[in-house]
Amino acid sequence: MTWEPERLDDQRHLSEGDPGGMLPAVAASAAHVRTGYRTAVEARVDRLADQGRPRAIVVAGMGGSGLAGDILAAVAGNGAPLPIVTLRSYQLPGWVGATDLVIVVSGSGDTEETLSVATQAVRRGCTLLGVGAPGSPLEAIATQASAIYVPVPVSGASRANLWLLTVPLIVAAAELRLLPADAELFERVAKSLEDMAHRCRPSSESFINPGKSLAMDLAETVPMIWGSSPAAAVAAYRLAGQLHTNAKYPAIVGEIPEVGHDQVEVLDGPMAERDIFADSATRTLRLVVLRDVEEHPQVTRRREASLRLARERDVPVSELMAEGTHPLERMATLIGLGDYASTYLALGYALDPTPVSAITEVKARISQ
Repeated sequence: MTWEPERLDDQRHLSEGDPGGMLPAVAASAAHVRTGYRTAVEARVDRLADQGRPRAIVVAGMGGSGLAGDILAAVAGNGAPLPIVTLRSYQLPGWVGATDLVIVVSGSGDTEETLSVATQAVRRGCTLLGVGAPGSPLEAIATQASAIYVPVPVSGASRANLWLLTVPLIVAAAELRLLPADAELFERVAKSLEDMAHRCRPSSESFINPGKSLAMDLAETVPMIWGSSPAAAVAAYRLAGQLHTNAKYPAIVGEIPEVGHDQVEVLDGPMAERDIFADSATRTLRLVVLRDVEEHPQVTRRREASLRLARERDVPVSELMAEGTHPLERMATLIGLGDYASTYLALGYALDPTPVSAITEVKARISQ
């Protein structure tokens, strides 16, 4: 398969090459924020406050569902009065018990790892909150345990329902007084995503479309994606995951300052070299830095030094700046842009961004 950037401005190709509707699904993100908020309120997640503040919160989920836990932790920030842990496995840690809140998230409602954790949480007497598809096995577990369940109206690929799955967690945390979040905040987030959808719409040409422009930057490179804050690092992880699943494309991800202790060495490696005399183009490294206004001063210094290092070695660099005042807004702008870029990258390679055949094949093999 070959990269052909002109495909990104071919409206017929963008329509026919996306039969699963990933571009429309990304454009629905703002509506998902509003729906996620309304559904959480209707499900009475405020009842969690009746049981008092938990000792810790464990969010169990895989893929985009697990990212909901990372977003919650980043929004709560260092000021959170309790630990918020994201669990991406079958086994609930031994320290989790009856004084803890376990939030189980699954877009399909039948993710085997998440169902395993939900069952263990019930057995240990943990407070349980479920978020997922209505009428699913996950809802059955929550109902049997008399737990609160938020039945979100998911559709299509689970990864396209990130905000439907995430917003109920933020609402629940606000009811527990772990962070400030109200209807006005979610409306601001929705409007930010609407603005991103407008700027990245398929009919907007590549030279003014930030989603297409980022896809063109990433094409034919190996992106090394760094976040400059916990919030930006979550967006970096999301971008890498979307590149994997939408564009079937490799990516390296990390957070400053940790990357300054290992990944920065890649700038002196073989992938950073570009042979300008080569007969054909070769894939080289690209450094992608997701920036946040809330950076530790030393992180800022490390980021600036790393960018200078990359440019001195002729490694191409992309810098993306988060927009907004609240960390949830800033994550939304970065995540929205990355979702579009990964989809356009797939379409530029003439790949349907929706199917995940390799994932399906692995699941089929382990079920035999």
